Amino acid sequence: MVKDISEQYSGILPEKLIDEAKELCINQKLNSKETEKVFERVKKEYESALIDPGEAIGIITAESIGEPGTQMTLNVFHFAGVAEVSVTLGLPRLIELFDARKTPSTPILDVYLEKQCFKDEKRVKEVAARIKETRLKDIAESFALNITKSRIDVDLDQKKMKDLNITNKYLVRILNKRLKGAVIKLSKNRKFLIIRNKKKEFEIKEFYQLKEKAKDVRVKGVKGIQQVLPVKRDNEFVILCTGSNLKSILKIEGVDATKSKTNDIFVIADTLGIEAARNVIINEASEIIKEQGLDIDKRHIMFLADVMTNTGTIKGITRGGITGEKESVLARASFETPIVHIVKASLKGEEDNLNSVVENVMVNQPVPVGTGLPGLTVRIDGSIKEDKESKEKKEKK
Repeated sequence: MVKDISEQYSGILPEKLIDEAKELCINQKLNSKETEKVFERVKKEYESALIDPGEAIGIITAESIGEPGTQMTLNVFHFAGVAEVSVTLGLPRLIELFDARKTPSTPILDVYLEKQCFKDEKRVKEVAARIKETRLKDIAESFALNITKSRIDVDLDQKKMKDLNITNKYLVRILNKRLKGAVIKLSKNRKFLIIRNKKKEFEIKEFYQLKEKAKDVRVKGVKGIQQVLPVKRDNEFVILCTGSNLKSILKIEGVDATKSKTNDIFVIADTLGIEAARNVIINEASEIIKEQGLDIDKRHIMFLADVMTNTGTIKGITRGGITGEKESVLARASFETPIVHIVKASLKGEEDNLNSVVENVMVNQPVPVGTGLPGLTVRIDGSIKEDKESKEKKEKK
């Protein structure tokens, strides 16, 4: 019954709305008459929400986001107990998103875990330990220069190594692989590392450089993830990380690849595709606006996200992004650095057909505004009678 009625609205309403209406009717156990009323009401609401043909959606979007944006506050949120883990919110984050900054000021990763371990605190800590970037200096108590024997002695913190599940054998192997120009061995009592330069003859300066280089060698974890913080959300553990190396995080055992995300839209686009990056722009902007207590129709944000991503790459609302790629010379010149755009256009011999809003305002002409209005082409069959003027021109030629 519900299925038959819903099929009548296929092509009239979006599939998502049809599915939601069907679910509501089934859950409420509505009869056919009530079901028809529900679908008619949904249709009415949907049609009233449609934008009229010819409406200036670009200008309305700019006003709808720009005006409330002036009321936004500057905000940086710090997680309790961890000063290094912070998230930029409010106006600065909105500017970062719409400018499409290559790296956010506070890159953050939300790492969700698979069902078998997201409620087990012990297993969550194990995954967090595998994620956090560990360098040699993090598991060493001291670095001593033994100049007489031409070597560096590194005292190891065995307790930390045990907590991070790092063995002596693994440490020697990974250091020999990643520390170029050096030979690493364990001491006879297996309590400290011996690092020697491969060169037989070298300056003291190189000796010190090798020591500093050894300190920063990554021995475990994901590159760039310096802080991890397991927190509980909706009855499950989520690991908050500073950094945006999503591609490496998704390879770690126990991580849920379908839910884990970062606030770096370029990393999302590179890892999951441009559609995923578009969704991040929409969701992040919506959350920021909601937290500020402002009310902006989500369609304006969706429209802006579409404009930023419709070419398959992310482009910001900047002179180097969308604005810099406009066809109109006058429109580009009206944004920033007008002389540069005008000089470049003059050298190339560009033409401006005055098809958009800005350039027509500048030359005091009626503005061709409105979205969804078709351009009409009329085809006239048969011969067209020439007027006297065209005939005279042809005779003169």
